Amino acid sequence: MNTQTNGVYLTDDGSHSIISEQFKESYHSRHGALKESLHVFINAGLKALTKENLHILEIGLGTGLNAWLSVLENQNLNKTIDYIGIEPYPISMDMAQSLNYPTVLFDQETENNHRNVFLKIHEEAWETPIAINDKFTFTKSKTTLEEFSTEKKFDLVYFDAFAPNAQPELWTDVIFQQLFDLMAPGGMMVTYCAKGTVKRSLKAIGFTVETLEGPPGKREMTRAVKPA
Repeated sequence: MNTQTNGVYLTDDGSHSIISEQFKESYHSRHGALKESLHVFINAGLKALTKENLHILEIGLGTGLNAWLSVLENQNLNKTIDYIGIEPYPISMDMAQSLNYPTVLFDQETENNHRNVFLKIHEEAWETPIAINDKFTFTKSKTTLEEFSTEKKFDLVYFDAFAPNAQPELWTDVIFQQLFDLMAPGGMMVTYCAKGTVKRSLKAIGFTVETLEGPPGKREMTRAVKPA
């Protein structure tokens, strides 16, 4: 593992991740935090949908990287996005400020603007929708998935919980049924996890399950679609 400072460390693509003291797990792949998020959630998820108006649910807001990358990608896609990120164990503002994602992706002239958007994800109040821009509304919810409730139906779910051995309570038939019920017909769920038990559970619930090429360091990932 690379050198850590207060739980923050450099992954192989030069971007930061964090070691969770509670779960003893990294928030991202050590092979590259940015590369993993872009591959699993943006390329296999957000960019794979054709709908112009999207409701997105993220399970495990964590560092805010997936939400921030979704804002960036939508500058190209120009969809109307309503995004909810669930996070019962938020990182501190000091830790968020130390993360280097804007520095890795942008030059000095444009970094500050993108950093401001990244920090806005962490600074804003919980349970309060905010307009990141005229196309992207963001809400963060300080709750567990088990306690989360909404009338919304989601077109895309980023399932970015810690691994099944660290958070087994989030990789059960009960949870997958809850997600199935929260999703719109034709809705898609993407996750870095490709364990056979997970895919069998998703199929048993009623998802159509695809095994896709994984991000650096992982052979496979999973995409599950609720039948239309």
